[in-house]
Amino acid sequence: MPKIGFSMNEGILSEWLAEDGSQVTEGQPLYALESDKSTNEVESPATGTLKIIGELGETYEVGVVIAEIV
Repeated sequence: MPKIGFSMNEGILSEWLAEDGSQVTEGQPLYALESDKSTNEVESPATGTLKIIGELGETYEVGVVIAEIV
């Protein structure tokens, strides 16, 4: 879970924009993250196969792993 904004400590995983097991490319939007003030799309940091770990609607602290790209 990336930190978006200076004061962000946690966020809600609101939508996956790529499916589990799909091929993703660096820069492709992966999921939507709701913070206190906004909803942001988070881009893939790498190219590979997406393995989803986090569940929709859950709140996660910054730094928690919610997906892997292998």
